[in-house]
Amino acid sequence: MDIFRILEELEEYIQGCKHVPMTGKLLMGEDELLDFIDRIRSLLPEEIHQARLMVKDRERLMEEARAESDRVLTQANQRIEGMISQSEMVRQAQATAEEIVAQGKRVAYEIKNNAALYADDIMSSLETNLEQNLELIHRGRGELNQMKKISV
Repeated sequence: MDIFRILEELEEYIQGCKHVPMTGKLLMGEDELLDFIDRIRSLLPEEIHQARLMVKDRERLMEEARAESDRVLTQANQRIEGMISQSEMVRQAQATAEEIVAQGKRVAYEIKNNAALYADDIMSSLETNLEQNLELIHRGRGELNQMKKISV
């Protein structure tokens, strides 16, 4: 018989007892109450032992869960720190890459601009030389024409 069944019997016994008028008290037999107490006491150690085992098992499980939770949290924090570190490295790499691209564009613009200026200078010099040579050719032809007229 388990302790809960005995407690149910005790409850039924108490409900069946007579009330003392105007006092709110019950008339119960001492022997019956002592019998219920003895029966409960005889079952109690096993119940208490089982309850203690359950409490110990629960405490052990709670400690294991706490330890596992701490381990998981530690790993998660380490992963987060790693991700933050990687994220910072990626951000720095992107910033460096953007600066390199911007610097490359500036250098390319300067080279292109300087090349255009150099080409313009060369063409200007060439134009001047060609004009001078053309002028010499015109004079030379003029002189040849003059010579032709004289020799005729």
